[in-house]
Amino acid sequence: MQGITFPGDRRAVLQDFPDPEPGPGEVVVRMRASGMCGSDLHFYRGTASFGGGKDTIQGHEPCGEVHAVGPGVTADMASVGDRVMIHHYWGCDACEHCRSGWPQMCDRENGHTLSITTHGGHAPYMVVPARTLLPLPDALSYKAGAAIGCGTGTAWGGIKRLGNIGGATLVVMGQGLVGLSGTMFASALGARVIAVDVRDARLDRAREFGASEVINSAEVDLTEAMADLTGGRGAEVILETSGVAGADALKILGKWGRACFIGLPGDVSFRTEQQYKKQWTLMTSWTMSTIEQARCANFVVAHQLPVDRIFTHSWSLDHAVEAYQWFDEQADGKGVFEF
Repeated sequence: MQGITFPGDRRAVLQDFPDPEPGPGEVVVRMRASGMCGSDLHFYRGTASFGGGKDTIQGHEPCGEVHAVGPGVTADMASVGDRVMIHHYWGCDACEHCRSGWPQMCDRENGHTLSITTHGGHAPYMVVPARTLLPLPDALSYKAGAAIGCGTGTAWGGIKRLGNIGGATLVVMGQGLVGLSGTMFASALGARVIAVDVRDARLDRAREFGASEVINSAEVDLTEAMADLTGGRGAEVILETSGVAGADALKILGKWGRACFIGLPGDVSFRTEQQYKKQWTLMTSWTMSTIEQARCANFVVAHQLPVDRIFTHSWSLDHAVEAYQWFDEQADGKGVFEF
């Protein structure tokens, strides 16, 4: 089979690999959809290194169906033909973090991450431990399951970290792949969502996904605009997804405000003597747990949320070069490889 790799010089390369075989406790998943994530670009551009080397198949938003099972995989764990999402991390499976559904925080060994330390989903087939599988609800497409596996699920994880947001004025900084999902979830949960971005096209999409108001921070003074929209109180809650607006987020966060920073790489700093009287709660979020990934999928189904519409472009593997050249521009939209 062929899979997409990144040499690290802004090229996507189709490379030959043997078809995977499942070992003990493993399954082979036939890919149906594999999403393109903004974090791919760190490796595509060569600004980050791979744990598994540059011959590692990319794609950490995979979704598909079980193609083969290895020894020790029982029917209640996985069966051929199951429609599955994949939690794209795994660890020791024994420490408190792994047991609570957070293998990316494993204490006992260097964890595994799809597309970084082990082959990902930008290929027709992928082998993973059976314990990484989560059921894909029948009502969801494979594309939706791919989005929930990282980008959309990351927004869900940040929203859950923020706690109760019903009735609150919540600002979503950035309306890219993750921010648009954050706008969608926050609106569905009853928040008044103010979407912030520097591109009108993204803000138009934010309105479609539930934003009550939008602000183009490249055209107006963000602090003044927020003051006008909140009666001078500022934002009650902020989800920062852009990775470049940490300082702006703190400028508009009101007293007793809560902010969650999930955009990478990100830079957030403040002086306590200037800000401590505001009684802020500041936090971060790292994708989501296995439990929350499943809850996210169920929430999408229950509220009939338009996750499929987050994708603006669909590609086949043989268009990998064109796909990542488009994605590298970061002008608008999210892409997915379909099989």
